[in-house]
This record gives sequence, C-alpha cells and structure tokens, in this order.
Amino acid sequence: MPAESAQQALNILRDPTQFQWYVISLLAIIVFIYANEIEKRNLNNVFAGLAFWGMDWFNEIWNSLIFHFSGYAPVWGAPAKTSFLILIGLNIEILFMFAISGVALSKLLPKDKNLKIMGMNNRLFFAIVNSLIFVLVEMLLNHIGVLTWEWSWWSITNPILLFIIGYMPFHVVSFWVHDMERKNQIKAVSIIWGTITLELIVFGLLGWI
Repeated sequence: MPAESAQQALNILRDPTQFQWYVISLLAIIVFIYANEIEKRNLNNVFAGLAFWGMDWFNEIWNSLIFHFSGYAPVWGAPAKTSFLILIGLNIEILFMFAISGVALSKLLPKDKNLKIMGMNNRLFFAIVNSLIFVLVEMLLNHIGVLTWEWSWWSITNPILLFIIGYMPFHVVSFWVHDMERKNQIKAVSIIWGTITLELIVFGLLGWI
C-alpha cells in the first residue's frame, strides 16, 4: 500500500490540469541561457549542463522504479503543489532547475583544470562543495514538507547517501564532460541522453514510471 505522501503524488502525476503559465517563462529562460552560451561559443558549459541534467534524469528514473517495485514509496517524492508532476519525484520546476544548474556551476570552474584549491584538484573541490550545498537545500525542502522521504536509510540522519548517490555523481560527470575534447563531449552526452530516452520509452510503455 502506498505511503500517504506517495498517494498524494500519484493523485497529481502527469495531470495537465495542474498547469500554470509561468512554466512558459521558465522555459524561455532556459532557452535564453543555453542560446547565450552557444552564441558566446561556451560549448563546454553547454555540454556540462546537458550532462548534469541527464544525471538527474537517471536518478529520477530509478527513484520511480523503487516506487513501482516496492509499492510503498519512492526514495524521494514531490507531492507538493506544482505546475506538472512528470515523475513521482520530479516536477517541472525541479526539471528546469537542474537544466540550468550544470551550466551555471560550470561557469565557476577555473580555466586551469589542474589548479589546486586547498591542496585538492579544483574540479573535485567544487564537486564536493556544490554537492554539500545541494544536500543542505534538499534537507530544507524536506523539512518544509515539499520533498518527502519515507525510507529510513534516506533521511536527515544519513546524509552521506544523499551526498554520494544524490549529487556527487552529477558534478563529477558534468565537470568530466566539461573538460573533454569536443568529439568526446558529443559522444558522452549522446550516450547519456540516448540511454535516458530508451529508459523512458521502455519503462513508460511497461507502466513502471
């Protein structure tokens, strides 16, 4: 039997009557951000952003599968008011936030990928710091009840999993793609998004997500 929070999310899952017009403005902002980076030929930031965004999709898909196979709850749910709930833990506002985050965070990276900060490679340093910030934000969202956790092993008392699984891979992969040669960036992002597309089609047709 689904947890109460999971049932609340199911009640609005992909319900078009939830739509609000501000979504169009958010979409326009994302298009502008990516177009601006492309215009300035900051393609490393574009590929980093797409990789970061893709990593979130992987998390959201397996989160939905956890709910399907457990019948109880996703690892995180998003039952709060939204303009559109895409997957049980992913609303359109979260989607747009992750679409922008990778671009924004890659702009903070030093041009010298070998530069040390506090004795640590700067890519690793920023991956750790950014991941900690994201975990703190998620804890706040959980505290105010808009992002729900129902499993004891994914909670404020065990933040290491949020850090290691929830966010660190996003930054590591995004920064890794950022520093690749162009042909490898294209290949990496194509593999990420090709896999995501296949998963969405297969699991969607099976009714698992």
